[in-house]
Amino acid sequence: MALLLAGTAAPAQNQPAFDPARIDSHVKTLSDDSFQGRGPATAGETKTVQYLVQQLQAAGVEPGGEIVNGQRQWTQRVPLLKSDIVGTPTITLHRGGTRTPLAQGSEIAIRSPMNGQTEIRLDKVPMVFAGYGVTAPERSWDDFKNVDVKGKIIVVLVNDPDFEGGEGDFGGKAMTYYGRWTYKYEEAARRGAAGVIIVHETEPASYGWPTVQNSNTNTMFDIVRQNPAAAHAPINGWIQLDKAREMMAAAGFNFDALKAAAKRKDFKPVDLKTNMSVALNAKTEVITSYNVAGRVTGSTYPSETVIYTAHHDHIGVGQPDANGDAIFNGAIDNATGTAHVLEQARAFAAAPRPERSVLFLFVAAEEKGLLGSEYYAANPLYPLGTTVAVINTDSMGVYGKARNFSMSGNAKFGLLDITVEEAARRGRVFTPDSNPGAGLFFRSDHFPFAQEGVPAISFRSGNDLLQGGVERGKALAADYTSKRYHQPDDEWQPGWDYSGLIDDAQLLHAVGQRLANSREWPGWSQDSEFRAARERSAGERSGGPAPQPAPQPLPGERG
Repeated sequence: MALLLAGTAAPAQNQPAFDPARIDSHVKTLSDDSFQGRGPATAGETKTVQYLVQQLQAAGVEPGGEIVNGQRQWTQRVPLLKSDIVGTPTITLHRGGTRTPLAQGSEIAIRSPMNGQTEIRLDKVPMVFAGYGVTAPERSWDDFKNVDVKGKIIVVLVNDPDFEGGEGDFGGKAMTYYGRWTYKYEEAARRGAAGVIIVHETEPASYGWPTVQNSNTNTMFDIVRQNPAAAHAPINGWIQLDKAREMMAAAGFNFDALKAAAKRKDFKPVDLKTNMSVALNAKTEVITSYNVAGRVTGSTYPSETVIYTAHHDHIGVGQPDANGDAIFNGAIDNATGTAHVLEQARAFAAAPRPERSVLFLFVAAEEKGLLGSEYYAANPLYPLGTTVAVINTDSMGVYGKARNFSMSGNAKFGLLDITVEEAARRGRVFTPDSNPGAGLFFRSDHFPFAQEGVPAISFRSGNDLLQGGVERGKALAADYTSKRYHQPDDEWQPGWDYSGLIDDAQLLHAVGQRLANSREWPGWSQDSEFRAARERSAGERSGGPAPQPAPQPLPGERG
């Protein structure tokens, strides 16, 4: 691809020796039951932050967080709105004189409201099928056709219209942001809808119903907003596919026929002749979560920054599974990525000081919507214009060495070129995202940086394993997704093989070291939606030091 590379640096001859025992210790510790699933604003998060700070201190890096009273801290405060459903919500479908209750969790998953309300009372609100819920003028696509959905509940499909056919106005199998559930919630709020319900289907969602249930029926968080109602409809949630079929059939509609119609540009919203009532109470408060940051200050260009990121949080404590386990330990997701970044900090601290600064950033509340990284991108500790690149790791491999590696999504940009080059020097090849329809590019902490124009990659361990090849790699991934992803069984296991993770760490160290000791500024491809944002900050990269922003005030915080 060779995108906008301003020079090439030779790889370091001496690769750091990453210690598998230390990595295993980090993963085992962070996913222990005593950390209570590392949920935001819990005792588990407090314990996690303390552990990360202790490890960064031991690694020999300096504090990289916000400045308080003239002193650089280890953390960046992240104020969040926290919302919990109190009791069990009542959700009922009405058609004619028939009432059909829906069970929260098993049949429908309604999220605790993030629009600022603590009491939701929707009485027989009309439901409208709005296809994929997309308004994309640049693609000449509008699922709403000027139909007013204000005060109504819209029912939409997950992913893009192209997903199953593989071609069309949305780029085929690869999910666009229009296919992401976050976009569908945002569009419903923009249109003043009373709510939006997404019909769950495992393949286009890329995960099963247990993931939906576990991710949507517990505590919800959002960044603090001046007008939360403008960003969130009162009701956001998902419905089981079978229940959606039943609801539509009872009103005389065929789900498959409606879905087929929604794939065409001439689709128009359909009145489902069904109403929904929702009664729920919620408790809300503003809490503080924490990003954790360590730093090695550059010797020559200290205001230019290479960032390694990983999210330190997981889901916390939720509903017990069939075994009675309610702790979502998050061993692979993302104690592995957190361990990797800790060891990158140790490796850079032990090496000669790089020319550019390197930041080791552990972000909060990823599982609640990339909130820690979104907050950092809006309130950067170091200027985004002179942030060289972001290297994110989320859920790394624990099954041995691989011949390949991948990344989330199919974006084209110079940072990927550099990673491909460094991998080739180590006998490894790049394999494009095998499931671009899952929209993984929009589901990890590099994305808020990319939205601001910063070249950002979310690295994925390879699946062509030396032991068992692609067949074993795919089988292990499928098993994890179905049995452990966002479930209590994502627990540390003895005997994991970290040799592949160490290969990944050495590769990513080489990428970061190359960037930190060169004048390279990787860029985006000509047709990238992120290119314009990066170009707007081009003046900051003229070669002189960039001014650092003053610490940002925290809105409405109470501890």
